Amino acid sequence: MVAIGAVFTLARFSEAFLLLRALQGGLPVAYTPLVLIAMNVVYALGAYPFGKLSDAVSHRTLLAWGLVVLIAADVMLASGSSLGWIAAGILLWGLHMAMTRGLLATMVADTAPPDLRGTAFGFFNLVSGLAMLLASTVAGVLWDQLGAPATFVTGAVFSLAALGLLWFWRAPRIQLAQ
Repeated sequence: MVAIGAVFTLARFSEAFLLLRALQGGLPVAYTPLVLIAMNVVYALGAYPFGKLSDAVSHRTLLAWGLVVLIAADVMLASGSSLGWIAAGILLWGLHMAMTRGLLATMVADTAPPDLRGTAFGFFNLVSGLAMLLASTVAGVLWDQLGAPATFVTGAVFSLAALGLLWFWRAPRIQLAQ
């Protein structure tokens, strides 16, 4: 689960790149806070319904769909040059967050032995934090050397890799002490 989380985090570099992409699309600097506001409104409005849905469907399935939404967001952000196209990618980014943000933590809790849950969360967050640092560094280098499309295409590739790992992952069976 930690490997899937790490690859997933490599696909989710800093949201600062969304701001930069919106500026490239023609958004005036004074309106850049609207990028994060719009993304977070979608995230906030979707978090409860997707949290409720996660109680009824397979976590793996919901995470897979969240990755598909992230891939769609990355493709839109990589290929779009108009502000409308970029805004749609940003809104999809917020939707993927609503679908997946708490899901990985839930999956860690579900797969960790009860006596090691704290350790599992600590290790998961350590690996995720390092992956986010690496992802944002790679995204910045790609942006600087090859441009914005390369950054978002790479995010989509990491999302596909996480989707592939998720496809083959089997949750370990935990035996509870009796």
